[in-house]
This record gives sequence, structure tokens and C-alpha cells, in this order.
Amino acid sequence: MSDFVPGIELSRAFYGEVVAPLVSGVAHSAGLIGPGSEVLEFDTGRSTDHDWGPRVLVFVAADRVAEVEAKVAAGLPERFGGLPTVFDYHGTVGHGVVVAELGQWLVRRLGFDPRAGVSLLDWLSAPWQSLAEVTRGEVYHDGLGEPGLEAARAALRWYPPDVWRYVLACQWRRIAQEEPFPGRCGEVGDELGSAVVGARLAREVMRLALLLRRRYPPYAKWLGSALARMPGSAELGVSLGAAVAARSWREREEGLSAAYARVAAWQNRVALAERQDESVRGFFDRPFRVIGGDRFAEALMSSVSDPLIRGLPAVGCVDQVSDSVDLLVTPGLARAVTVAALGLTS
Repeated sequence: MSDFVPGIELSRAFYGEVVAPLVSGVAHSAGLIGPGSEVLEFDTGRSTDHDWGPRVLVFVAADRVAEVEAKVAAGLPERFGGLPTVFDYHGTVGHGVVVAELGQWLVRRLGFDPRAGVSLLDWLSAPWQSLAEVTRGEVYHDGLGEPGLEAARAALRWYPPDVWRYVLACQWRRIAQEEPFPGRCGEVGDELGSAVVGARLAREVMRLALLLRRRYPPYAKWLGSALARMPGSAELGVSLGAAVAARSWREREEGLSAAYARVAAWQNRVALAERQDESVRGFFDRPFRVIGGDRFAEALMSSVSDPLIRGLPAVGCVDQVSDSVDLLVTPGLARAVTVAALGLTS
């Protein structure tokens, strides 16, 4: 592992030294986007044991896909950077160069082509992981003309302001739904139940923190890593770590309360809604401390100017509706569930 080269660096060199000469003279765009821990720069030496190797995506006009695929297959060396150029990638053995038409690839990944505009349904049905995969990574060449690969990425860089307010409001709502439960479970001697709910709330706070800082939360494996890399997140991480590691509900509540206060302050700083008191408070007359997540949700929704968004149920985007991986990686299913949950037209 000491000789590990991050996948995005390997891909950049692979394109420049091997793939670019093979597709010279063909209008194309190329980069490393889409699935893979290396796209989000979370890969390590451990990642190389499967679904990892020198790879790059090349986008060309639809009528040139077969021609370019043949050129690449015929011209690739057996190895690059000491690694085989043919390897098993998610159950398929082949070389690591994907050749595709950009619009078709985007529709397969997202369910729509953002270069034609991004509708409210598009925004809310596209999973955070998929949005991160398209907007992160690196583009090595964008020669398809406009609107090209960079235009597609720019269109998805972040939510429009009212969509952002809505997603944030629904994230605060998720916290509001369970924030008194760690204490209530603990009060009746159910420390296991308290710990489970506390961990769920910690996850929701982590996702909220990333959304407040204009970052699409990655899927579970990389959520903690993404938070740790976010500037200014160290104290939040300490509070959440204390909550998750707590052995009693009161300690758990203390860690969560500190985390709530911190993200409440972040919310006030982004100034998307009327400022709210950042301190925790009692839950009615019960001995549990909560932030009152509904206060922040309501303030955000009151600041939404789009009447369609203001009329949506407080359910949220597809990641807030379901955490089924099989659903989230299938754009058609994700879109159908979003339509059903929010009453939007497809």
C-alpha cells in the first residue's frame, strides 16, 4: 500500500499517456466521473483489491462510439503503471476505458440530461451520491463543443436556492421527528434503543452539516470521511463522536445537543431563512433536551418563494424518502418513488 497512487492521478496519467493518443482526431470529452471511490478521492491502497485500475470515460458522438471502442481496444497496452489494463470491474472483465455518448450516459446515471435543463423532479429524484459522482472527479478534456461535459457538471453543481431551502427543511424535519427519543428510551432503561436512535440522529446531523456547506452527502461508507474533510467540522465531529460512543442516554444527549447547536449556528450563517435561537431547550415538560428542528424547517419553508416548492409535503428528496441502495442506484425507481411521495408529475 505504500506505493499506492490515488485513482484520479492514475486515471489522469492513463488518459494523457495512453488514451488521448488513441482518440486523437476524434472530437471527445474525457475524465473520471461516475461510480468509484476514486472519483470522490476516498480510495486507498485497500481499494485496489477489486473494481479498481487504470480507467477513464471517453464521450464521443453516438455514431462514433463503436469506432472509438475498437481503436481503444486495439491500442491499449497490457499494463499501465504496473497494473493490468484489463481487470474485473463490478463483475465484468474488460479494459477500463468506457466509451459512450454523453447524453445517454447521463440519462443512465441520473434519469435525465442536465444540459437540457434541470426540473424540480430532476433535482429531487437524483440521489446525492449520483450528483456527487457527476460533479466531482476530474475532466481531462472537454472537446465535444457546447453544451459539453463541463456544462452538464456546472448545471448540477448545487441546488437552486429554493430547492436547497426545501431539502434543508426536510433534513431538519428528520431530526425533529426523533430528537427526544434517545432520552425517552434511556429513561425506561432501554440504552440499546437510545443508542440506536442516537446514532440515527448523528447521521442526520452529519448529512445536514454537509448540505449546509453545499456538499452532496455521500453514501454511508464515506459519510464520516466527507464530514472530516470539511473545513470547520472538527468540533462537530467530536460532539457526534461523543454521542455515538456514550454509554448512557444523558451523555448521548449532551453530545447530540452540542452538535445541534453547532449546525443551528451554521444554518443562521448561511442566511437562507429568518435567524433562529441556536440553543437547545426542554421538550415540553419532559427532562429531555432538543433543538426543536421544526423551528428551522418552518423558517426555511417560510423563505421559499416558489409556490410549487412551498406546497410540497415535508418529505424531501429521494435520499430523505428512502435509503434502499437498490432503489437509489436505479434512476427509474428513484424517479417513480419521488413522484409518488411528492405528488409531482413525471
